Amino acid sequence: MKTMTYLSFLLTVFLLITVSSFAQDSSKTKMEHKHKMGMGKDMHHEMKMEGEMNSHKGMEMGSSKSKEQSIVREGVIDLKAIDKNKDGRVYQDVMDWNVISDEPGKCPICEMTLKEVTINEAKYNLYKNGFEVKDY
Repeated sequence: MKTMTYLSFLLTVFLLITVSSFAQDSSKTKMEHKHKMGMGKDMHHEMKMEGEMNSHKGMEMGSSKSKEQSIVREGVIDLKAIDKNKDGRVYQDVMDWNVISDEPGKCPICEMTLKEVTINEAKYNLYKNGFEVKDY
């Protein structure tokens, strides 16, 4: 009789543990599924909005887009040529270091406001971040 009670106790404990572990897994799976579906929806919506914004940006800027794109410097960067007003200062993006202008503005890549720096600071930033600068 004692053995039978002990076995039924063990069986009950085993069943409780098994059922509770399945119940936890089931709710976790549902939560993950909801989370994944929600994320997919949000990501799709964000990508759609981003695409619409980019197409609107192109429409708004028109010809100024090519002007803004010209401040994205490639190859060997000539800082003295960029400094058209010859004040020894330029505007440089602190995220995209090769975005440099002689006038205040925003980076066409990341939309950050350009920071005013001296020619030497801009040169140092460019060298430090792997860009080539024309020597004088």
